[in-house]
Amino acid sequence: MRARIRDHGLSLFFLALFVFALVGQSVAGYFRNNDELTQHGQAPIDFGTFVWSSDFLVDVAENWQSEFLQFFLFIAATIWFVQRGSPESKKPGDEGAGNDEDQLVGEHARPDSPVWARAGGWRTLIYGNSLLIVMGVVFLLSWLAQSLAGTVVMSAENAMHGGPPLTWFDYVGSADFWDRTLQNWQSEFLAVGTMVAFSIYLRQRGSAESKPVGTPHHESSVESD
Repeated sequence: MRARIRDHGLSLFFLALFVFALVGQSVAGYFRNNDELTQHGQAPIDFGTFVWSSDFLVDVAENWQSEFLQFFLFIAATIWFVQRGSPESKKPGDEGAGNDEDQLVGEHARPDSPVWARAGGWRTLIYGNSLLIVMGVVFLLSWLAQSLAGTVVMSAENAMHGGPPLTWFDYVGSADFWDRTLQNWQSEFLAVGTMVAFSIYLRQRGSAESKPVGTPHHESSVESD
């Protein structure tokens, strides 16, 4: 059991942080939401009702869609673009999807390679792009959830002020939607860009996200192996 925990420690660590942060967000959001209801002369709601409400969903989905968009674009960009010296990039000259021999697919697969990597044809094509596909699907679903929940929330806020309800198209085309969306996107793009650039010149001993401390700035960790 101890060995299994050690082997999956990174995933378990971030899973624990995720659960802790999500629970904390739900509690803080619950009190904030009830404060707003009280200010508008409405009765507070119980915690379970809030967790299943559009108010909570829109905030969660808003962050999820920006995170998965970040990874979707980063995965796609690193196929064709390189950054000399960054451990987040392939070395210059290795742009592209690579050949079957490099990717260990089809007739070049090993006996312990994943089944669909050995299968060839459409199954290998799908499996060879499965990470990008899943990240893209999760982004689209969370973006849709954000937009639907946001429509309900904005319609409720309009009702409090005597305004009309919004349609989904009204909300998706509104300044509120794009303000909430783009403020998350720009922060994600900045974080990825700085990670790529900072890792050229800065080091963190022992981290898989850093080159070895003594590696020259112009070399990536791949080139120094």
